Amino acid sequence: MTKSPFADPTSSRSIRVASVTPPLIALFAAIPIIEVGPGAALWAAPAILIAAMLIAWAAESAQFFVAQGFALAILAWLQTLPEFAVEAVLAWKQQVPLLIANLTGSLRLLTGLGWPMIYFTAAMFYRVRTKKRLGRISLHESHSVEVVGLGVPLLYAAFIWWKGSLDVIDAGALIAIYAAYLFVLGKMPPEEAEGIEDLELIPRTIVQARRPVRIFVIGALFVTGGLLIYFMAEPFLGSLLAVSAALGVPSFVFVQWVAPFVSEFPEKVSAFYWARTVNKAPMALMNMVSSNINQWTLLAAMLPIVYSISRGAPSAIVFDDQQELELLMTLGQSLVAMLFLMNMELVWWEAAALFALWGLQFALSPVPPGPGFWGYVATHIHRWVTVGYFVWFGAGVISCLVGRRKPLAFTQFAEMWRRHVRGKS
Repeated sequence: MTKSPFADPTSSRSIRVASVTPPLIALFAAIPIIEVGPGAALWAAPAILIAAMLIAWAAESAQFFVAQGFALAILAWLQTLPEFAVEAVLAWKQQVPLLIANLTGSLRLLTGLGWPMIYFTAAMFYRVRTKKRLGRISLHESHSVEVVGLGVPLLYAAFIWWKGSLDVIDAGALIAIYAAYLFVLGKMPPEEAEGIEDLELIPRTIVQARRPVRIFVIGALFVTGGLLIYFMAEPFLGSLLAVSAALGVPSFVFVQWVAPFVSEFPEKVSAFYWARTVNKAPMALMNMVSSNINQWTLLAAMLPIVYSISRGAPSAIVFDDQQELELLMTLGQSLVAMLFLMNMELVWWEAAALFALWGLQFALSPVPPGPGFWGYVATHIHRWVTVGYFVWFGAGVISCLVGRRKPLAFTQFAEMWRRHVRGKS
């Protein structure tokens, strides 16, 4: 039996075991999606909601005994199990267009809807409680690890886009990137104990319990929540597929937008749960960032592995022009989002901009390309939005170089590295 990482926050063995768990689980998930009726959502949806609350309590409790980022990384694995399952099925069936649609759609949904949702949820509850406007979500110094950690897989994703394929060598590199990210997170200190009184009843009771009870309960919540998500995701997805077929929604649109919304439902629940307390809005945002890193690395790495096993030989997933554009637009969005966090805060207009650019191409996704005004717009909207992302990112980089925008994430990460990884005070 594997020793719980909560018993030894710096255990390298725990990190190594955890870093390979999601791909292994996803391999067993590569089976056809079961066929159920639309009514399955009536019992599968509440089960997923309960699972999301269980793992949110576990992560909130665990942050006092391991680094918060490490706890959120574990949370991100469990929350994205449905996404791993869906992508594994598509890779096993060698459905490359749908596979890329789901991967890029889920990443854009996380950043374009998830990040703004956190800000606006926190802002709404802040106004209700204080009658004041929340101008920004300010990150803690330790969150610089997640912000900088997002940049590394994005650089590698640019290389993947440039060569136009994803293979098992890329998979090895992406897994190594994630392992390095986990290693750094494992060196970070846990949250200060004086914040315990701010917890709600259940996580506060867990934190204050005796050590053996605490370890058992946190582990049980993670495992129970993960199993619920894993087993309920398929019936829930199957019920939505039935609804999609009944409504005549194209499969590409469904796989790119509806399926990721379902598979990322647990992240949205956890984020809303934390963001409504306002002071935990940074934690909610880092939950989303951790999921972004998880999907850019482990999820992307899983695809050529399952694809190669299905074909019976090492094989590369080769992109066509449309898939390259989808990947490039997703990369541009993530670069802009990371740029926004470079000064360790998310300002209201940045959240609004992420939502507006995502919402624009999302709203036009069902419109078929062709003649007429809307057909012309639908034909070119992805390219226009992609150009917009990279122009914005380029302007932001120039702003950093001339000193108008401070890259605090890099300087704070360097300090965290010196203090906790190299061990110098």
